[in-house]
Amino acid sequence: MNTFVTLADYAHARAGDKGNVLSIAVFPLDDAHYAWLLHELTCERVAEQFATRRPSTVRRYALDNLRALNFVLEDALEGGVNRSAGLDRHGKSLSYLLLSMRLPTPPEA
Repeated sequence: MNTFVTLADYAHARAGDKGNVLSIAVFPLDDAHYAWLLHELTCERVAEQFATRRPSTVRRYALDNLRALNFVLEDALEGGVNRSAGLDRHGKSLSYLLLSMRLPTPPEA
């Protein structure tokens, strides 16, 4: 039986923007969960989570020395701060969209 957890139970995140590009850094709450994040938090899963934002590409950068993952989503901000009519044109709250993702439970949990 495979159970699932919410990413927010195991990590925190910070979002930023540059034009129409969204960047979200994810940090495990416990360094022991970094390997699990590397395995489970893939570009494909992030792209699926952000499908309604229609990013053209999703890239992941592993920052092993910081025990963090940084995701860069191109074209995810409806044109960027000067074009979007959205409430959060900078995408600062979009880290919560990522943290709401459901993932398989870590092996040691």
